[in-house]
Amino acid sequence: MIRPAFHELRFWLLATALLLVVAGLVLPRVKLTRDAYDTMAFVDITSSMNTRDVSLDGQPASRLDLTKDRLKRFVAGLPCQSKFGLGLFTARRVFVLFEPVEVCENFSSIDAAISGLDWRMAWEGDSFITGGVHNAIPVAEGLDSDLLFFTDGHEAPPLPWTGMPDFEGEPGKVPGLLVGVGGNALVPLKKYDDAGREIGDRGADDVLQENRSGQPPPDASSRPGWHPKWAPFGDMRINNNEHMTSLKEDHLKALASQTGLVYARLNGAGALLRAFEAVARPRSVVVATDIRPYPAALALLLLVILYGFLPLSERVAGRSAPSRTELKGAHP
Repeated sequence: MIRPAFHELRFWLLATALLLVVAGLVLPRVKLTRDAYDTMAFVDITSSMNTRDVSLDGQPASRLDLTKDRLKRFVAGLPCQSKFGLGLFTARRVFVLFEPVEVCENFSSIDAAISGLDWRMAWEGDSFITGGVHNAIPVAEGLDSDLLFFTDGHEAPPLPWTGMPDFEGEPGKVPGLLVGVGGNALVPLKKYDDAGREIGDRGADDVLQENRSGQPPPDASSRPGWHPKWAPFGDMRINNNEHMTSLKEDHLKALASQTGLVYARLNGAGALLRAFEAVARPRSVVVATDIRPYPAALALLLLVILYGFLPLSERVAGRSAPSRTELKGAHP
């Protein structure tokens, strides 16, 4: 007696696959709610960011090159309808290259802008990191965006003995990340000629080793050559290793605490995005999502089982089963 086809597994696999294909053709887009982010990113382009003490794809790279690579990957990981803006930091303030724009529609332009970041864009040689962060926060607030600030924390000239200047804003009002870039070991700062060509390393006499603005430190009167009017800091040559550079992590953590930002060290792009999402202010958006690929993919899986897995399993089972000749020989 021949059993009806609908008792066969093959029939149901083929029928289900057909129904899924039809569903994939007629299903409309569904509206889903998800989080989007508005981000304003500033990148330190001062000369210390040229230091090659990090690696990129297994090769030595500058801090700036690593920042650009991770920032491009960060933008690629943002959901559509998120907005991203880009700016520079040098000297003591930030400069906005473009205000936040939608990431998916403008991805190629954003990617090209990040690739084009260069230390030669700097308009001054100083690096007042604390002042730059203080300046970036109200800029991000005015653009109603969360903040990303990439830097190695190398202040040039160094901070005065009194430490960081006071932050005049409200700590934590603008959420965001202060992202540290660089290695832990001290390495020399690079020296460049007027054409921007690297010509060696900086020495102790090439950079200011001490900040001599404002009031002298309490021990100034004990220094050689001290004079209350003509030499309030003394005339002794000081070497504080300011011609060497590393990631100033302790300074950046203190700066993040002062301003209400969160410090994060730059590692993988995925880690950067997760750290940002943990502190940023998400904005709920409604998006029309195409779900047709899901039933189509499931239909393909059923067809693979029907025309691939089942015939193969039957062939293997047939080879392992004893033949009629073998059965006759076993029962004379």
